[in-house]
Amino acid sequence: MSAVVLGVGDFGANNKPGGIVKTYALGSCVAVILLDPRTRTVGMVHVALPESRINPAKVAERPGYFADTGIPALLKEMAKLGCDPRGRGMVVKLAGGAKIMDPNDTFNIGKRNELAIKKVLWAHGMGAVAEDLGGNFSRTVAVSVDTGEITLSSPGRSNWTI
Repeated sequence: MSAVVLGVGDFGANNKPGGIVKTYALGSCVAVILLDPRTRTVGMVHVALPESRINPAKVAERPGYFADTGIPALLKEMAKLGCDPRGRGMVVKLAGGAKIMDPNDTFNIGKRNELAIKKVLWAHGMGAVAEDLGGNFSRTVAVSVDTGEITLSSPGRSNWTI
């Protein structure tokens, strides 16, 4: 089995039979999952913050860290595997964006990430067909290349899919 495991700010794609793309412990971060049915390619970016302008130096080392640079970087990565570089025909799903350690909504990073991601997707003519966003718990996300099924898990909860 070929596994692509992503950390915070990472992005990657996989089209190998039996493969998966996985990221752990999404709190306020959001996983943007792109599925290309034509090429049977799965891609994901683990977005930590909404806008790259707050830290331009970080963009060079980790473009996936931000919504506005992470999604274009993921599309470029998936194009290397034969996907449309503009994302045409892809299925989009989102997970994460929880409110963690921010009981007074002081920063609300999860919601800000969600809105920034949707803005970037809309600019590319894309929109999510399914999402599991918000709440106050972290999520681990795994996507199967073979089926496109997205399995989410969180401590103390049964696994679920989107």
